[in-house]
Amino acid sequence: MTTSPLMATPFPSALDRQARHVLDLGRRANTPPFEAGTPEQARRAYVDGLPDLQGGREPVGSVTERTIAGPGGPLTLRIYRGQGAPDADAPALLYLHGGGWVIGNLESHDEICRWFASIAACVVVSPDYRLAPEHKFPAAVEDCRAVLSFMQDHAADLGINPKRIAVAGDSAGGNLATVLSLIAREDKHPLTAQLLLYPNTDAAQTADSYRRFADGFGLTATTMAWFRDHYVRDAADVGDWRVSPLKAESLVGVAPGFIAIAGHDILADEGEAYARRLQGAGVPVVLRRWPGQIHGFVSMGRHGPASRQAVEAAVAAWQGFDRAFAKDQAD
Repeated sequence: MTTSPLMATPFPSALDRQARHVLDLGRRANTPPFEAGTPEQARRAYVDGLPDLQGGREPVGSVTERTIAGPGGPLTLRIYRGQGAPDADAPALLYLHGGGWVIGNLESHDEICRWFASIAACVVVSPDYRLAPEHKFPAAVEDCRAVLSFMQDHAADLGINPKRIAVAGDSAGGNLATVLSLIAREDKHPLTAQLLLYPNTDAAQTADSYRRFADGFGLTATTMAWFRDHYVRDAADVGDWRVSPLKAESLVGVAPGFIAIAGHDILADEGEAYARRLQGAGVPVVLRRWPGQIHGFVSMGRHGPASRQAVEAAVAAWQGFDRAFAKDQAD
């Protein structure tokens, strides 16, 4: 299942008005790039900039937090129950926030989690996984695996159906979601979908989109290299499929995928390449392109409708995968 041909495209279209406006805001603010300071300074700058990008918080049925035992210590989860989500056996989504494995937290992606919970009438679980460079690869992967196992093992307590768990994430969170989809292939209840918003799939950072959009479109090639170098332990990690899922030997058996591509994004080509790998492995995939958008546009809801529309498209794909699976089971 695809919505457009899975072929590489140079995205020749002009920037959308929303993207131009956000880039203009960034130029006027003239804040230094993340790599000019420390990771902690980058985290503060990122959080400080969120009010200029994100809109109001959509109401949901409930928002709670709980702490579980993680591989590296206590792990905080934020749990959203969408309006209309059933009290028991609800579909569930594990959402992994972006931020280059270095920045981002539960607050930075609260808006997106609320949209998913509301639109899908589901339960969204978002973990505050460990960040680099204090906790390098594979700490984040281990935390995300632990949260998925917790959701599977405590489904009744959470009011979710262990057979209806999907995973989602944006950027580095999309990277973690793809990796988790690969790891979870042999689980008793495999994931039902992987919903990826402009995912990072190849830490080599050699795709042509790194050249086309190296500077001037928000996330720069220099910043992305800074993120990666904080995350990996050494050069050998770059080729590990748990860092670069595009390098996995096989994608056969992974969860059906939805991939949102921003046209003016250094990660565009590797997202497209991952969609082609999924298709080649016989995995259902829905590829949606926003040609005039920039990296991170789903977190820019204050400035245009495309942000929420991308989440709506992801939910529609997820529900389509569920319907196709139910039909196959019935047949």
